[in-house]
This record gives sequence, C-alpha cells and structure tokens, in this order.
Amino acid sequence: MTEPLHYDVTGSGPVLLVLPGGAGHPMGLGPLTERLAAQFTVVTYDPLGLAHGRLGLPVPEQRVADWSEGARRVLETVLPEGGSGYVFGTSSGGIAALDLLARHPGRLAHVVTHEPPCVTVLPDGEERRAELIGQLDGPGRPPAEGEAATPYGVFLARVLRPFTSYLPSFTASPGGLTLAAGTDSRGGSLYRTSVSLAERLDGAFVEFPGGHLGTVDHPVAFADLLADTLRSSARTSA
Repeated sequence: MTEPLHYDVTGSGPVLLVLPGGAGHPMGLGPLTERLAAQFTVVTYDPLGLAHGRLGLPVPEQRVADWSEGARRVLETVLPEGGSGYVFGTSSGGIAALDLLARHPGRLAHVVTHEPPCVTVLPDGEERRAELIGQLDGPGRPPAEGEAATPYGVFLARVLRPFTSYLPSFTASPGGLTLAAGTDSRGGSLYRTSVSLAERLDGAFVEFPGGHLGTVDHPVAFADLLADTLRSSARTSA
C-alpha cells in the first residue's frame, strides 16, 4: 500500500518544493518559507510525517530513494500537467534533492542543495564520515520512539548513517543544479563537500548566509538569496 504524503502549501507563484534537513521535520523553517511564499508556491515536504502526528511512532532505517520518491509524488500532486518545479533541500533534505534530480530531472526546473552531508565524495570522506557520526551520534542521544521522541532523535537513530553514505549516481548534472554552503562553514567538511559536488556534478556553487543552520539563523537573507538564485537559473535557461 502506498504511504500517505505529508506536506504543507503556502504562497503563490512557481512551485518550490522544500526538503528540510534532519529527519525531515520542518521545525524552524517558518520564517524562511513565509518569506519565500511572497514569490513562490512553497510546498514543504515532511517525509516521515513527524510534524503531522507521527512523531513517536516506530521509524525504520531510512533510505534516500524513499525520500526522493516521496518528493516526486508530492510534485506530481501539486504541479500542473507537464509543469516543472523548483527544489530546495538542506542537509539530509539536500541529499534527497540530489537523488530526485538523478531520477526525475524532467519535472525539475532547478535544484538548490545546501550542505548535503554526503561527505564520502571527499578524498578523506570515510574519515570525515566517521568523525561526523562520532560527533553527533554519541551516548545520551534523545529517543527516536515513544512519548519522549524528538525529531533529532529520529535523525540520529534512523537517518544519519544511511544518508551520509550516499553517493550521487550521476557524474554530470542531468538538469539545473546549484550547490550551496554557508559562509560560516568555510573550511569545514560540509563546505568542502558542496564545493566538491559542484565540480563533480557540473553544477554552480553559491555561498549562503550563516552556517549549516543558515535557513533558521538568517531566514530572510537566506530566502532572498535563494529566490535570486532560482530567478537567475530561470533567466539562464530561457
């Protein structure tokens, strides 16, 4: 049986599908999506339904392909026949956005992926992945199930390990792609990953405000630069 889709829609204009990071819970993204809604129909996908009453229920280990397939189904639901949409993904959502681009480029006008933690693309990637998991997945982590469950607990238990092992299945972008990283992330492994992916996948690279949580810490400036990046991609492809 097909799993139900969980997403929210706000604003008007071209469709912009937003894929949150972590376990896909859109917490903290309200100011960003509100700003973007002045120019786009913002569709925020919640792949595990954590913001739609499913937090605390059992969650199996996640697969990138399942998130990107869900994102495809959301686009098929909200787009007019034959239409295409923009996609923005951050962190784990950025990895899902890359997989969506690999599998279904025809429905995507342009993809912006912000600091996707698929660090194994780096020459020292396995070491950086072990370091990342060790920093985040230590003792005393919050629970992933039950009344005390948190989205962060779900991320650590069910998303972090499988997603950080992801490698893009294409060597040149089959559609418009921009890799993004925060100015505060310069020198870090996620910044290096974004630069490496831009080179490897023949995509553009743009610096965004803040660090890995720039969407939350600088929502207005981040949203404005994202809108400018998407408009520039539209002018380039016209």
